[in-house]
Amino acid sequence: MPPRGTRREPDSAQLQDRRALDDLFTATYQELRRRASRSVRRGDARITLSPTGVVNEAWFKLVRSPGLGAKSPAEFVAIAANAIRQVLIEAARRRNAQRRRGAAGSVRVPLDDADAVDEQVVSVEELLALDDGLQQLALVDPPRARLVEQRYFGGLTIAELAGLAGVSEATVKRDLRAAGAWLKARLRHR
Repeated sequence: MPPRGTRREPDSAQLQDRRALDDLFTATYQELRRRASRSVRRGDARITLSPTGVVNEAWFKLVRSPGLGAKSPAEFVAIAANAIRQVLIEAARRRNAQRRRGAAGSVRVPLDDADAVDEQVVSVEELLALDDGLQQLALVDPPRARLVEQRYFGGLTIAELAGLAGVSEATVKRDLRAAGAWLKARLRHR
């Protein structure tokens, strides 16, 4: 064991995993950025994040997770959806804290993704409520909570979700509808 306060050198397996993760991230970067763009565009204009910033922040979260380099690109994108969610929620919480302290509004970072879909804008409060609802749903139905997270924050298609879960597209649609109904009922009673 190394003396306290010194860093231990990574072993060859850790180095291989890191290289594999770097390669996987490089291979999926544009896709992650495109998907992050959808989440950013959907979000409150007061949260000033660019898709590149979201993906880079997500990378810092993912790089600390061992074994991700062995995942398929589809599995990696699904896992990255969780990191993207965390980045957006942290930004929403910071924005809420600034507003409570009376901070002035911020300027939105312009986005340059032409292929991002125009989706319903949600406020900081709605984003935080959704996160709270997803945490509650994860306690009673973790697979459905994961589906919503991967669809909403990761932008995975129905076909991609079905492939990852090993179920039919009809099952994914049904599970997303059920999770959506559960979340709407939960959020309505807030």
